[in-house]
Amino acid sequence: MKLIELFCGCGGFSRGAHDAGFEVAAAYDIDPILTSSYRTNFPNTALHERDVSKLTGVEIEDHVGEKVFGVFGGPPCQGFSEIGKRNPNDPRRELLGHFFRIVAELEPAFFIMENVRGLAYPDAKPVLDAALKAVEDDYDLLGPLVWDASKFGAATKRHRMFVIGIRKERRTPLTLDHMKPYLADPATVAEAIGDIREAVCLKPVKKSLFIDRWRLRPNAEMSEYAKRLRSKDGIFTGHLPTIHTPAVLERFAAVKPGEYDKIGRHPRLDPSGQCPTLRAGTGVEKGSFQSVRPIHPTLDRVITVREAARLQGFPDVHVFHPTIWHSFRMIGNSVSPIMARAVFDAIRERLELRLDDDGYAYLPEPKPIQVSVASPGGSVVALSRFRKTNPKMNKLTARRKKAAGR
Repeated sequence: MKLIELFCGCGGFSRGAHDAGFEVAAAYDIDPILTSSYRTNFPNTALHERDVSKLTGVEIEDHVGEKVFGVFGGPPCQGFSEIGKRNPNDPRRELLGHFFRIVAELEPAFFIMENVRGLAYPDAKPVLDAALKAVEDDYDLLGPLVWDASKFGAATKRHRMFVIGIRKERRTPLTLDHMKPYLADPATVAEAIGDIREAVCLKPVKKSLFIDRWRLRPNAEMSEYAKRLRSKDGIFTGHLPTIHTPAVLERFAAVKPGEYDKIGRHPRLDPSGQCPTLRAGTGVEKGSFQSVRPIHPTLDRVITVREAARLQGFPDVHVFHPTIWHSFRMIGNSVSPIMARAVFDAIRERLELRLDDDGYAYLPEPKPIQVSVASPGGSVVALSRFRKTNPKMNKLTARRKKAAGR
Protein backbone atom coordinates (compact mmCIF):
# COMPACT_ATOMS: atom_id res chain seq x y z
CA MET A 1 0.00 0.00 0.00
CA LYS A 2 1.73 3.18 -1.19
CA LEU A 3 1.54 6.17 1.12
CA ILE A 4 2.80 9.75 0.90
CA GLU A 5 3.94 12.01 3.73
CA LEU A 6 3.54 15.79 3.80
CA PHE A 7 5.87 17.90 5.99
CA CYS A 8 8.10 14.87 6.54
CA GLY A 9 11.04 16.44 8.42
CA CYS A 10 13.54 13.80 9.49
CA GLY A 11 11.01 10.98 9.13
CA GLY A 12 9.71 9.98 12.56
CA PHE A 13 6.20 9.55 11.11
CA SER A 14 7.61 7.65 8.10
CA ARG A 15 9.51 5.37 10.45
CA GLY A 16 6.26 4.38 12.14
CA ALA A 17 4.58 3.73 8.78
CA HIS A 18 7.45 1.49 7.62
CA ASP A 19 7.46 -0.42 10.90
CA ALA A 20 3.74 -1.13 10.40
CA GLY A 21 4.38 -2.55 6.93
CA PHE A 22 3.45 0.38 4.69
CA GLU A 23 5.52 1.64 1.78
CA VAL A 24 6.06 5.40 1.77
CA ALA A 25 6.37 6.18 -1.93
CA ALA A 26 7.02 9.92 -1.69
CA ALA A 27 7.70 12.54 0.99
CA TYR A 28 7.47 16.33 0.81
CA ASP A 29 9.02 19.14 2.85
CA ILE A 30 10.47 22.59 2.17
CA ASP A 31 13.21 22.54 4.82
CA PRO A 32 16.55 21.25 3.41
CA ILE A 33 18.15 20.99 6.86
CA LEU A 34 15.41 19.09 8.68
CA THR A 35 15.21 16.64 5.74
CA SER A 36 18.98 16.39 5.19
CA SER A 37 19.17 12.79 6.45
CA TYR A 38 15.81 11.60 5.12
CA ARG A 39 17.24 9.94 1.99
CA THR A 40 19.85 8.16 4.12
CA ASN A 41 17.16 6.73 6.38
CA PHE A 42 14.64 5.95 3.61
CA PRO A 43 16.55 5.35 0.35
CA ASN A 44 13.49 3.86 -1.38
CA THR A 45 11.28 6.91 -0.75
CA ALA A 46 11.37 9.78 -3.25
CA LEU A 47 11.99 12.98 -1.28
CA HIS A 48 10.71 16.19 -2.89
CA GLU A 49 11.82 19.56 -1.53
CA ARG A 50 8.59 21.41 -2.17
CA ASP A 51 6.31 24.06 -0.76
CA VAL A 52 3.20 22.03 0.10
CA SER A 53 0.99 25.07 -0.43
CA LYS A 54 1.91 24.93 -4.13
CA LEU A 55 1.66 21.15 -4.43
CA THR A 56 -1.28 19.44 -6.17
CA GLY A 57 -2.78 15.99 -6.03
CA VAL A 58 -2.12 15.52 -9.76
CA GLU A 59 1.60 16.12 -9.23
CA ILE A 60 1.73 13.67 -6.37
CA GLU A 61 0.01 10.92 -8.39
CA ASP A 62 2.53 11.53 -11.18
CA HIS A 63 5.37 11.12 -8.68
CA VAL A 64 3.91 7.94 -7.19
CA GLY A 65 2.79 6.43 -10.49
CA GLU A 66 -0.45 5.02 -9.15
CA LYS A 67 -3.33 5.68 -6.76
CA VAL A 68 -2.20 6.92 -3.36
CA PHE A 69 -3.59 4.70 -0.62
CA GLY A 70 -2.87 6.90 2.40
CA VAL A 71 -1.75 10.43 3.25
CA PHE A 72 -0.15 11.40 6.55
CA GLY A 73 1.81 14.29 8.00
CA GLY A 74 2.15 16.97 10.64
CA PRO A 75 1.64 20.50 9.27
CA PRO A 76 3.92 23.11 10.93
CA CYS A 77 2.78 23.59 14.49
CA GLN A 78 4.58 26.79 15.49
CA GLY A 79 1.50 28.94 14.84
CA PHE A 80 -0.54 26.80 17.25
CA SER A 81 2.03 25.86 19.91
CA GLU A 82 0.99 26.60 23.46
CA ILE A 83 4.49 27.88 24.30
CA GLY A 84 4.73 30.11 21.22
CA LYS A 85 3.20 33.44 20.29
CA ARG A 86 0.11 31.78 18.72
CA ASN A 87 -0.02 34.62 16.22
CA PRO A 88 -3.28 34.32 14.25
CA ASN A 89 -1.52 35.95 11.29
CA ASP A 90 1.33 33.43 11.21
CA PRO A 91 1.35 32.23 7.55
CA ARG A 92 2.31 28.72 8.65
CA ARG A 93 -1.20 28.27 10.05
CA GLU A 94 -2.50 28.18 6.48
CA LEU A 95 -0.55 25.00 5.74
CA LEU A 96 -3.05 23.03 7.80
CA GLY A 97 -5.71 23.78 5.19
CA HIS A 98 -3.39 22.72 2.37
CA PHE A 99 -2.90 19.33 4.03
CA PHE A 100 -6.64 18.65 3.86
CA ARG A 101 -6.91 20.18 0.39
CA ILE A 102 -4.42 17.60 -0.88
CA VAL A 103 -6.28 14.80 0.91
CA ALA A 104 -9.49 15.90 -0.83
CA GLU A 105 -7.73 15.94 -4.21
CA LEU A 106 -6.11 12.51 -3.81
CA GLU A 107 -9.10 10.75 -2.17
CA PRO A 108 -6.91 8.19 -0.36
CA ALA A 109 -8.37 5.31 1.63
CA PHE A 110 -7.21 7.02 4.84
CA PHE A 111 -5.31 9.99 6.22
CA ILE A 112 -3.59 10.85 9.50
CA MET A 113 -2.96 14.43 10.57
CA GLU A 114 -0.77 15.14 13.61
CA ASN A 115 -0.17 18.44 15.38
CA VAL A 116 0.34 20.06 18.79
CA ARG A 117 -2.49 19.95 21.29
CA GLY A 118 -2.68 23.76 21.10
CA LEU A 119 -4.53 23.34 17.81
CA ALA A 120 -7.52 22.12 19.84
CA TYR A 121 -7.58 25.27 22.02
CA PRO A 122 -10.52 27.66 21.54
CA ASP A 123 -8.50 30.31 19.70
CA ALA A 124 -7.19 27.78 17.14
CA LYS A 125 -9.99 25.20 16.88
CA PRO A 126 -11.91 27.27 14.26
CA VAL A 127 -8.88 26.96 11.96
CA LEU A 128 -9.02 23.17 12.26
CA ASP A 129 -12.80 23.08 11.82
CA ALA A 130 -12.53 25.13 8.62
CA ALA A 131 -9.79 22.87 7.25
CA LEU A 132 -11.80 19.70 8.00
CA LYS A 133 -14.67 20.89 5.84
CA ALA A 134 -12.66 19.74 2.82
CA VAL A 135 -12.92 16.08 3.92
CA GLU A 136 -15.73 15.69 6.44
CA ASP A 137 -18.34 14.66 3.84
CA ASP A 138 -16.21 11.80 2.49
CA TYR A 139 -14.43 10.50 5.58
CA ASP A 140 -15.38 8.97 8.91
CA LEU A 141 -13.32 11.05 11.32
CA LEU A 142 -11.72 10.13 14.63
CA GLY A 143 -10.60 13.21 16.52
CA PRO A 144 -9.33 15.67 17.19
CA LEU A 145 -7.85 13.64 20.05
CA VAL A 146 -4.78 14.34 22.16
CA TRP A 147 -2.62 11.28 22.84
CA ASP A 148 0.48 10.90 24.99
CA ALA A 149 3.36 8.94 23.40
CA SER A 150 4.13 7.30 26.75
CA LYS A 151 0.70 5.61 26.68
CA PHE A 152 1.86 3.67 23.63
CA GLY A 153 5.09 2.52 25.25
CA ALA A 154 7.51 5.39 24.54
CA ALA A 155 9.84 6.80 27.20
CA THR A 156 8.62 10.37 26.76
CA LYS A 157 5.50 12.20 27.85
CA ARG A 158 4.82 13.83 24.52
CA HIS A 159 1.27 15.02 23.89
CA ARG A 160 0.16 15.27 20.29
CA MET A 161 -3.19 15.85 18.63
CA PHE A 162 -4.41 13.48 15.90
CA VAL A 163 -7.23 13.53 13.38
CA ILE A 164 -7.70 10.27 11.47
CA GLY A 165 -10.05 9.73 8.56
CA ILE A 166 -11.16 6.61 6.67
CA ARG A 167 -13.29 6.94 3.56
CA LYS A 168 -16.97 6.41 4.32
CA GLU A 169 -17.48 4.10 1.35
CA ARG A 170 -15.22 1.54 3.05
CA ARG A 171 -17.62 1.34 6.03
CA THR A 172 -14.76 0.71 8.46
CA PRO A 173 -14.56 3.79 10.71
CA LEU A 174 -11.77 3.84 13.25
CA THR A 175 -12.87 4.31 16.87
CA LEU A 176 -11.16 4.60 20.23
CA ASP A 177 -11.95 0.94 20.87
CA HIS A 178 -9.80 0.01 17.87
CA MET A 179 -6.87 1.88 19.43
CA LYS A 180 -7.03 0.15 22.82
CA PRO A 181 -5.05 -2.99 21.80
CA TYR A 182 -2.09 -0.76 20.97
CA LEU A 183 -1.81 0.92 24.33
CA ALA A 184 1.25 -0.13 26.36
CA ASP A 185 3.00 0.64 29.62
CA PRO A 186 5.51 3.48 29.24
CA ALA A 187 9.20 2.72 29.14
CA THR A 188 11.37 4.48 31.71
CA VAL A 189 14.33 6.73 31.08
CA ALA A 190 16.65 4.06 32.47
CA GLU A 191 15.18 1.42 30.15
CA ALA A 192 15.62 3.73 27.16
CA ILE A 193 19.19 4.93 27.62
CA GLY A 194 20.78 2.83 30.36
CA ASP A 195 22.77 0.64 27.95
CA ILE A 196 24.23 3.63 26.03
CA ARG A 197 26.33 4.95 28.89
CA GLU A 198 29.23 2.54 28.29
CA ALA A 199 29.28 2.84 24.48
CA VAL A 200 32.70 3.02 22.82
CA CYS A 201 33.61 5.73 20.30
CA LEU A 202 34.76 4.38 16.90
CA LYS A 203 36.97 5.88 14.22
CA PRO A 204 35.06 7.99 11.68
CA VAL A 205 34.24 6.53 8.27
CA LYS A 206 35.55 8.48 5.30
CA LYS A 207 32.93 10.23 3.15
CA SER A 208 30.39 9.71 5.92
CA LEU A 209 27.95 12.53 6.58
CA PHE A 210 28.06 11.73 10.27
CA ILE A 211 31.27 12.27 12.17
CA ASP A 212 30.86 10.36 15.41
CA ARG A 213 30.19 6.63 15.46
CA TRP A 214 29.75 4.46 18.52
CA ARG A 215 29.37 0.81 19.41
CA LEU A 216 27.39 -0.59 22.30
CA ARG A 217 29.20 -3.10 24.47
CA PRO A 218 27.94 -6.61 23.56
CA ASN A 219 27.56 -7.56 27.21
CA ALA A 220 25.78 -4.33 28.22
CA GLU A 221 22.63 -4.98 30.19
CA MET A 222 19.60 -3.74 28.27
CA SER A 223 15.84 -3.61 28.58
CA GLU A 224 13.33 -5.02 26.11
CA TYR A 225 12.71 -1.44 24.98
CA ALA A 226 16.42 -0.97 24.20
CA LYS A 227 16.63 -4.34 22.43
CA ARG A 228 13.91 -3.27 20.01
CA LEU A 229 15.80 -0.07 19.14
CA ARG A 230 19.38 -1.39 18.94
CA SER A 231 20.98 -1.92 15.54
CA LYS A 232 22.06 -5.45 14.63
CA ASP A 233 25.76 -4.60 14.88
CA GLY A 234 25.34 -2.34 17.91
CA ILE A 235 26.68 0.69 16.01
CA PHE A 236 24.99 4.08 16.11
CA THR A 237 25.74 7.79 15.56
CA GLY A 238 25.16 11.12 17.27
CA HIS A 239 26.44 10.55 20.81
CA LEU A 240 29.02 13.31 21.31
CA PRO A 241 28.55 14.72 24.83
CA THR A 242 28.32 18.45 25.45
CA ILE A 243 31.35 19.82 27.28
CA HIS A 244 30.21 22.07 30.12
CA THR A 245 32.16 24.62 32.14
CA PRO A 246 33.16 23.75 35.74
CA ALA A 247 30.50 26.16 37.02
CA VAL A 248 27.75 24.43 35.03
CA LEU A 249 28.97 21.00 36.12
CA GLU A 250 28.74 22.14 39.73
CA ARG A 251 25.19 23.42 39.18
CA PHE A 252 24.06 20.25 37.46
CA ALA A 253 25.54 18.07 40.21
CA ALA A 254 23.24 19.77 42.72
CA VAL A 255 20.06 19.05 40.73
CA LYS A 256 18.15 15.98 41.89
CA PRO A 257 16.16 13.73 39.51
CA GLY A 258 12.81 15.31 38.71
CA GLU A 259 14.00 18.81 39.70
CA TYR A 260 15.17 21.77 37.59
CA ASP A 261 18.41 23.67 37.29
CA LYS A 262 17.49 27.12 38.63
CA ILE A 263 19.47 29.11 36.07
CA GLY A 264 19.12 27.24 32.77
CA ARG A 265 15.80 25.58 33.67
CA HIS A 266 17.21 22.21 32.60
CA PRO A 267 15.14 19.36 34.09
CA ARG A 268 17.07 16.42 35.47
CA LEU A 269 15.61 13.18 34.16
CA ASP A 270 14.22 10.71 36.67
CA PRO A 271 15.53 7.25 35.72
CA SER A 272 12.27 5.65 36.85
CA GLY A 273 10.06 8.18 35.02
CA GLN A 274 9.65 9.50 31.50
CA CYS A 275 11.32 12.34 29.64
CA PRO A 276 9.30 15.54 29.27
CA THR A 277 8.49 16.73 25.75
CA LEU A 278 11.67 17.43 23.80
CA ARG A 279 11.23 20.74 22.00
CA ALA A 280 12.67 21.79 18.68
CA GLY A 281 13.94 25.32 19.06
CA THR A 282 13.83 27.64 16.05
CA GLY A 283 15.60 27.93 12.74
CA VAL A 284 17.87 30.80 11.76
CA GLU A 285 14.92 32.71 10.28
CA LYS A 286 13.34 32.84 13.75
CA GLY A 287 16.44 33.75 15.74
CA SER A 288 18.14 30.34 16.19
CA PHE A 289 16.73 29.82 19.67
CA GLN A 290 17.83 26.55 21.25
CA SER A 291 15.41 24.59 23.39
CA VAL A 292 16.42 23.52 26.86
CA ARG A 293 17.82 20.00 26.95
CA PRO A 294 17.31 17.71 29.95
CA ILE A 295 20.17 16.70 32.24
CA HIS A 296 21.21 13.04 32.16
CA PRO A 297 19.80 11.11 35.15
CA THR A 298 23.24 10.07 36.50
CA LEU A 299 25.84 12.11 34.58
CA ASP A 300 26.31 15.86 35.06
CA ARG A 301 25.67 16.85 31.45
CA VAL A 302 22.72 17.35 29.13
CA ILE A 303 21.61 14.33 27.13
CA THR A 304 23.15 13.52 23.76
CA VAL A 305 21.36 13.34 20.42
CA ARG A 306 21.22 9.54 20.54
CA GLU A 307 19.83 9.54 24.06
CA ALA A 308 17.13 11.98 22.93
CA ALA A 309 16.37 9.75 19.95
CA ARG A 310 16.04 6.67 22.17
CA LEU A 311 13.67 8.52 24.51
CA GLN A 312 11.56 9.62 21.52
CA GLY A 313 11.49 6.05 20.16
CA PHE A 314 13.85 6.21 17.18
CA PRO A 315 15.85 3.06 16.38
CA ASP A 316 19.63 3.29 16.51
CA VAL A 317 19.90 2.93 12.73
CA HIS A 318 18.16 6.28 12.26
CA VAL A 319 20.67 9.05 11.59
CA PHE A 320 20.24 12.78 12.09
CA HIS A 321 22.41 15.86 11.35
CA PRO A 322 26.18 16.33 11.92
CA THR A 323 25.49 19.21 14.31
CA ILE A 324 23.91 18.67 17.70
CA TRP A 325 21.62 21.68 17.43
CA HIS A 326 20.02 20.67 14.12
CA SER A 327 19.70 17.07 15.33
CA PHE A 328 17.72 18.23 18.34
CA ARG A 329 15.54 20.35 16.04
CA MET A 330 14.85 17.21 13.99
CA ILE A 331 13.88 15.18 17.05
CA GLY A 332 11.88 17.97 18.63
CA ASN A 333 9.83 18.41 15.45
CA SER A 334 9.21 14.69 14.96
CA VAL A 335 6.41 12.30 15.75
CA SER A 336 7.43 9.50 18.09
CA PRO A 337 7.89 6.47 15.79
CA ILE A 338 6.43 4.27 18.53
CA MET A 339 3.18 6.24 18.67
CA ALA A 340 3.10 6.53 14.87
CA ARG A 341 3.42 2.77 14.46
CA ALA A 342 0.54 2.15 16.86
CA VAL A 343 -1.75 4.37 14.78
CA PHE A 344 -0.68 2.74 11.51
CA ASP A 345 -1.07 -0.75 12.97
CA ALA A 346 -4.62 0.09 14.09
CA ILE A 347 -5.52 1.40 10.63
CA ARG A 348 -3.99 -1.63 8.92
CA GLU A 349 -6.06 -3.97 11.08
CA ARG A 350 -9.22 -1.92 10.62
CA LEU A 351 -8.86 -1.94 6.83
CA GLU A 352 -8.20 -5.69 6.94
CA LEU A 353 -4.85 -5.36 5.19
CA ARG A 354 -2.44 -8.25 5.43
CA LEU A 355 1.34 -8.50 5.67
CA ASP A 356 3.25 -10.56 3.11
CA ASP A 357 6.37 -12.60 3.85
CA ASP A 358 8.53 -9.48 3.59
CA GLY A 359 6.36 -7.58 6.06
CA TYR A 360 4.64 -5.27 3.56
CA ALA A 361 0.95 -4.45 3.77
CA TYR A 362 -1.27 -5.48 0.89
CA LEU A 363 -4.97 -5.67 0.05
CA PRO A 364 -6.09 -9.31 -0.32
CA GLU A 365 -7.92 -10.35 -3.47
CA PRO A 366 -11.72 -10.54 -3.05
CA LYS A 367 -12.71 -13.91 -1.64
CA PRO A 368 -15.35 -15.95 -3.51
CA ILE A 369 -18.57 -16.65 -1.65
CA GLN A 370 -20.52 -19.80 -2.49
CA VAL A 371 -24.17 -19.02 -3.15
CA SER A 372 -26.76 -21.75 -3.64
CA VAL A 373 -29.62 -20.99 -6.04
CA ALA A 374 -32.42 -23.13 -7.40
CA SER A 375 -32.32 -23.83 -11.14
CA PRO A 376 -35.50 -23.83 -13.28
CA GLY A 377 -35.51 -27.63 -13.08
CA GLY A 378 -35.57 -27.55 -9.31
CA SER A 379 -31.96 -28.60 -8.68
CA VAL A 380 -29.64 -26.51 -6.50
CA VAL A 381 -26.61 -25.00 -8.25
CA ALA A 382 -23.60 -23.54 -6.41
CA LEU A 383 -22.43 -20.26 -7.88
CA SER A 384 -19.46 -18.13 -6.92
CA ARG A 385 -19.49 -14.38 -6.53
CA PHE A 386 -17.00 -12.00 -4.99
CA ARG A 387 -17.17 -9.81 -1.95
CA LYS A 388 -17.77 -6.19 -2.78
CA THR A 389 -14.72 -3.99 -2.41
CA ASN A 390 -13.89 -0.39 -3.04
CA PRO A 391 -14.17 0.06 -6.85
CA LYS A 392 -11.12 2.30 -6.84
CA MET A 393 -9.11 -0.44 -5.17
CA ASN A 394 -10.38 -2.93 -7.78
CA LYS A 395 -8.90 -0.65 -10.45
CA LEU A 396 -5.65 -0.51 -8.49
CA THR A 397 -5.53 -4.31 -8.34
CA ALA A 398 -6.13 -4.47 -12.09
CA ARG A 399 -3.26 -2.08 -12.75
CA ARG A 400 -0.96 -4.14 -10.56
CA LYS A 401 -1.90 -7.33 -12.42
CA LYS A 402 -1.27 -5.63 -15.75
CA ALA A 403 2.13 -4.40 -14.57
CA ALA A 404 3.02 -7.92 -13.43
CA GLY A 405 1.89 -9.44 -16.73
CA ARG A 406 -0.86 -11.47 -15.08
